[in-house]
Amino acid sequence: MGLVGPERGGVRAVRQADARGPDRQAGHRSLCSFVSQRRRQKVRRGRAPERPEAGRRGRGDAEAVRPRHPVEEVAVLNLPQTQFEVSAEPLTAVRADWLVLGVWLDQPYSGPGAELVSKFREGGDFGAKHLELVPVLNPTGVAAARVLFVGLGKRADVKRATLHDAAAAAARHITAKKFATVAVAVPDPEFTLAVGVGLAQGSQGPGIRKGTPTRFAPERFVLVGGAADELPRVRAEARALWLARELVNTPPRELYPETFAVAAAGAGRAAGFEVEVWDESRIAAERMGSLLGVAEGSARPARLAVLRYTGNPGGPVLGLVGKGVTFDSGGLSLKPSDGMVDMKCDMAGAAAVLAGVQAVAELKLPVNLFGVLALVENMPSGTALKLGDVLTARNGKTIEVLNTDAEGRLILADALCLAAEHTKFLVNFATLTGACMVALGTETSGLMTNNDAWGEQILGAVAKAGERAWKLPMDASYDGLIKSKVADMRNTGGGRWAGAIAGGKFLEQFVGDAKWAHLDIAGPSFAEGESAAQDAGGTGCMVRSIVEMARAFGERGA
Repeated sequence: MGLVGPERGGVRAVRQADARGPDRQAGHRSLCSFVSQRRRQKVRRGRAPERPEAGRRGRGDAEAVRPRHPVEEVAVLNLPQTQFEVSAEPLTAVRADWLVLGVWLDQPYSGPGAELVSKFREGGDFGAKHLELVPVLNPTGVAAARVLFVGLGKRADVKRATLHDAAAAAARHITAKKFATVAVAVPDPEFTLAVGVGLAQGSQGPGIRKGTPTRFAPERFVLVGGAADELPRVRAEARALWLARELVNTPPRELYPETFAVAAAGAGRAAGFEVEVWDESRIAAERMGSLLGVAEGSARPARLAVLRYTGNPGGPVLGLVGKGVTFDSGGLSLKPSDGMVDMKCDMAGAAAVLAGVQAVAELKLPVNLFGVLALVENMPSGTALKLGDVLTARNGKTIEVLNTDAEGRLILADALCLAAEHTKFLVNFATLTGACMVALGTETSGLMTNNDAWGEQILGAVAKAGERAWKLPMDASYDGLIKSKVADMRNTGGGRWAGAIAGGKFLEQFVGDAKWAHLDIAGPSFAEGESAAQDAGGTGCMVRSIVEMARAFGERGA
């Protein structure tokens, strides 16, 4: 496959199958409706490429015994089409189905319904604790049909994350039913971005394939008192967040390497960045034996998508690499059912990179990005990668495979090699290890780096975006974790200890002399259950952070 960009014949919308029946929201459309019919037919009907000889050396004739799945349809991505506006109207005059009013814990409240808030406080019914909600269904003194008071916590402790979550909690409460207009009082214009993207977070859920959806995105959000100059970024980050979460939530029989690549091409056409998709033959020709090794067990062929956005011609380039295992069974090192049930989320790193690049392109930021999405399925079969196999990566280093469930680092090895040939500034995103969750829990990503100053820049961007990461050590005392007796390295740490760092040490072997940071997002990328501010499923982890990284890199340069 060559460069996937705007086609001469144009792009026309294609009607998508809708499993949700007559209750489908009119405010959603499929991202893949941007994909031209000609390319869709290629994906559906095109013959699968021959397995490269290097990829099946010593494994017999894989094609003779393992036919390909027919590719019948691209993934249907149903994304909200909610509009964001700002208004300078008095809060009492705003006409909406809901008016959301924030109340600080440590400050008196003087907005609409102040007397009611005082009564709630006196009666112990509302203390304005963070994420505390009190709905009023028949308010007086306002034009809105309903009012929702939301606790903001202490004003002295405010940051983007607290307001993001407060807005998300309010949106989750409201969007359980269908409403057209939701107005939200922005406490201060500087909080417009936090409130707007938080509303986007709370208005999308994983239940869109139910007969009756469990989440109804409104037609519009009105940010009362918000800053108009922040609207473009609110819209771009909201759309990117929706894209990443929908990709993670899409069932693996719909989202696999080929359809993920088609979705990436559609995003590129819509937002204005280049997407080049490599099939198996090209991947083999590019000497990516480590990535192809992981894909050998699946009937779905591997894909690699290269994303290019040029907003500062001639300037430095920021490299973004994402792990895209669209389903991870563990391969021959098979996971138990409990460990496999959510493994559609093992492509959350690639989803974050694609969505982040989309947002940067929509905003036309003055920065250059080079993104790589490594896309595979990890499945067991007679042709699957075996324990004891040795793979050769793009940079010539050899890898002894001792656990086929440590596959993410194998595909990232080749992706990082490629990215390091185009830039000396790299960040990769991967749901890499359960060990990182054991160390840091489910809310915080682990950061590992070969350059402390670069790592601090990345941590600063993550914090500014309202997300969380913690730096883990990467000194030479950990080098022995990946030492192999038969190859340049092994793909596991060889024991129970420092598993997340062992993954980082492995990836470090493929970045050359680039400044590099690895973000292990295994914990915060997927929520097993819901919380006040978050639905279960994909979270959109690191999308906001990527935008901040790109902004800072464009402003500061290398």
